Amino acid sequence: MTINCKGQLIDLSSPRVMGILNVTPDSFHDGGQYKDEISILKQVETMLSEGATFIDVGGYSSRPSADFVSEDEELGRVIPVIEIILRHFPEALISVDTFRSRVAIKSIKAGATLINDISAGHLDGDMLSTVGQLGVPYIMMHMRGNPKTMQQQTHYNDLIKDINLYFAERIAKAHTEKINDIIIDPGFGFAKTLEQNYELLNNMELLQIADKPILVGVSRKSMIYKTLNATSNDALNGTTALHMVALQKGAKILRVHDVKEAVECVTLFNQLTNH
Repeated sequence: MTINCKGQLIDLSSPRVMGILNVTPDSFHDGGQYKDEISILKQVETMLSEGATFIDVGGYSSRPSADFVSEDEELGRVIPVIEIILRHFPEALISVDTFRSRVAIKSIKAGATLINDISAGHLDGDMLSTVGQLGVPYIMMHMRGNPKTMQQQTHYNDLIKDINLYFAERIAKAHTEKINDIIIDPGFGFAKTLEQNYELLNNMELLQIADKPILVGVSRKSMIYKTLNATSNDALNGTTALHMVALQKGAKILRVHDVKEAVECVTLFNQLTNH
């Protein structure tokens, strides 16, 4: 199982880690931390040295009830950061967390490698055709509505079946647009209750019928810290516990705030599965 990143084949037979770099003022855990060149480069250097394969840059917070951000403002946050990172770390594989096709185009032109779309093309009708034309890997996430409305859309007839149907339709559409490398993200915390998040994780191996690599993003989310009566700052241990479950259920990419601990988790998982 491989994806093509700038002509480089990334083997996902051993799970990979994607480090999160939010360049937003309002992200739920690290909003506002990375707003100048020094802090950005320090964090990227740390994540790469700790073993991140990808750096995921986001300029639009997707937390529940997140504020609207204009396209120009998102571009103003994301493009300079891509350029800064590649100036100092030219081999870095940058994913851009956006649901807008124009942001995708300009990000790839600036040197990014993957597009990570929380809406799987639903929030911008041009996204799938754009990614197909760009010829880059595409991460499509399961979500209903948008970040402002998603938590009012948590009724499912059958959670796993409904998510599988969603991905079957989205993957078929992506294939018609000539998107070759597709990664699916079940969307923990997006249009799902706390209980549904755990039902999803507990049955995540049933998503492998799509035969696509699965990305899991549970890092420091409310499904962890609310269960533990804690805050996101105290959710690293819980995150690591769920990362091991996710790997055992078939995750190929962990999208995380804490790269070192996630890489250690992958190392231990690999050791477990080699026996």
